[in-house]
Amino acid sequence: MTAWLLSGLGLLILLLAGDALVRGAVNLSLRLGVPALIVSLTIVAFGTSAPELLIAIKAIEENAPGIALGNVVGSNTANILLVLGLPALLATIHSSECNTRRNYVFMLLASVLFIGLAFYGEFNLFSGAILLAGLALILLNAFREAHAHRNSCSEEQDLEALEVLEEADPDMPYWKVSLYLVLGLIGLPMGAHLLVDNATIIARTYGVSETVIGLTLVAVGTSLPELATTVMAALRRQADVALGNVIGSNMFNLLGIVGIATLFGRIPVDPEFLQFDLWVMLGSSLLLIPFVFFKQDITRVWGFILTLLYVTYVVILLA
Repeated sequence: MTAWLLSGLGLLILLLAGDALVRGAVNLSLRLGVPALIVSLTIVAFGTSAPELLIAIKAIEENAPGIALGNVVGSNTANILLVLGLPALLATIHSSECNTRRNYVFMLLASVLFIGLAFYGEFNLFSGAILLAGLALILLNAFREAHAHRNSCSEEQDLEALEVLEEADPDMPYWKVSLYLVLGLIGLPMGAHLLVDNATIIARTYGVSETVIGLTLVAVGTSLPELATTVMAALRRQADVALGNVIGSNMFNLLGIVGIATLFGRIPVDPEFLQFDLWVMLGSSLLLIPFVFFKQDITRVWGFILTLLYVTYVVILLA
């Protein structure tokens, strides 16, 4: 019972620290004159994935690579089935009104690349370099799009979009910015340490593999920020934010988190990933095709189907 409580505490610290780091970094960048759109494309994307990155690094250091890889693969599956499914039960996500085709194709390519490298049996420095190169290309494209967007939209419009999600305030006092940054930088490693250590204890106590713990408990926990963001976007009829949040998070999970984590050690791939979990992740990604390419809204019916698919997946894992 203590391990469960400490895991929950570690997860709570991770979420709060990640939020603090994002707010601090966003507002510091705005105070230094960095355009809001560039902030949203880089700092917000990296900051919201900080918990997953810290968990991956800590899991490798603690010789629990199953948690590291399970967290990434499980988070990507949860991001689509759960993070889009649950908000759609509350309010229709009007995906027919937005254009995310280019980024969606990038996400699919990243998924295929990731699965292909996984069949080598481990992620090492070489495969990590390939993943990071893919991330660099996507970021370069994002900056080009940002430049084109800035030619047609004002900085005030960009800032207004950022404020909705990140409570951006270009006039936030430096002491408050510093406080957010310090809390984030201290809390993230502390929360990762608590969560990984106690999730490992839970796995050993109940005879469940570290991989399954990573795919379920850790993955769902680290997907909570994306879930909160998507719920608010759905209620505010901002489908571009809802889909963009999921697609961007999934790309960074695959390319950035695993790529950076290989700098700290090799990540062996459990055969179960190659037989089942990676294909569930890819299949979940393909489910977005009607919403991205054929202008279908994610209605309550679709929300129920996506959520039910995720519950079924978790039941299969635990069985």
